[in-house]
Amino acid sequence: MSSKYPEVKTIAVRVFTDKPVRKTPYQVKGVLMNQFPEEEIVAMLDGSYREKFLYPRVQVKILNEQIYIIGIGEGVDPIKSIAKKMDSMDFGNITFQVLDNEIEEHSDRFQPVAKLIRYRFVTPWVALNQTTGYRYRFLNNVDRVNFLNRLLGQNIVFMAREMGMELEENIFTKVTLSSLFPRPVDENNWGAFDGEFRANFVLPNYLGIGNGITRGYGTLFGLFNPEVFSFNEGDLKELEDQAVKDEDEPTVAESDLQEIDVEKVPRPKKVPGQNSAPARRSKKVLSEEFDIEEDEAVYETNVAKSKEKPAVTSAPKKRGRKPKVEKPDSSDVNYNSEKYHKKQHSL
Repeated sequence: MSSKYPEVKTIAVRVFTDKPVRKTPYQVKGVLMNQFPEEEIVAMLDGSYREKFLYPRVQVKILNEQIYIIGIGEGVDPIKSIAKKMDSMDFGNITFQVLDNEIEEHSDRFQPVAKLIRYRFVTPWVALNQTTGYRYRFLNNVDRVNFLNRLLGQNIVFMAREMGMELEENIFTKVTLSSLFPRPVDENNWGAFDGEFRANFVLPNYLGIGNGITRGYGTLFGLFNPEVFSFNEGDLKELEDQAVKDEDEPTVAESDLQEIDVEKVPRPKKVPGQNSAPARRSKKVLSEEFDIEEDEAVYETNVAKSKEKPAVTSAPKKRGRKPKVEKPDSSDVNYNSEKYHKKQHSL
């Protein structure tokens, strides 16, 4: 690993149970908090560290009816502390016996590289929040897929910064989606997409990207067939020319290969350690607790096959008055709170 970037530890624990697990990530987290009340992982799950860490350090997934517990950075040791202590999981109406667990731990699976690595979303990718979702509705299809691709690249930059990396290399991304129409997921009708992407960044399997991570969305899996990649215009053009779609797959929306200028990706509005009133959530498009897309003037990215920066078309904004600062709404639910877990899962 390059010595100019800090080492980022990651862990993935796959829990083998005696029965298929047909529960939600939140239900699993509720059980873990009740069974290990004195462990540090509780603070990682109940939202206590939300002011400290914008990106969730511990993530719970249900994949193929199995439990996966994913950790990055500060989330690794709390997971290791409970991994071997899990012998059963009592959900009240059903108890699962833990037969074994499989632990995969690395210290080199989160870093920029000089190759494009292919990933697939194994759970829906919730790409849009309230602000970006509004703009998205007014874009044509070509601009839509490139807009989503740019958001993906910006999220990788955001994640890197959260892990203490100030990237010197720009990020290159290329996204391929099965549809450009956001698919409603969850009871909130969050808009999500299915597909895959390529990026010059190593990411650990089962990590979440985008919005709704704490609910298991945006889970990625590396397909481990990197393409040769370098940062000169000739090679980028060759990569574009050689990119051939799989004819067996249905017609999909594919973005250009885009370069994300890391210096132009803004910092999240919410800074760890600062208290701020929660924003009202939209039932149409998810608004995550962190928001890195606010003003399109800041987000100029280079389409890799062209020296010109593409113009991003967006819906006209009303000017002339400052945005209204909304007060906390009683209808908003803090899904990371222990109170919510107890309300949802009486154990």
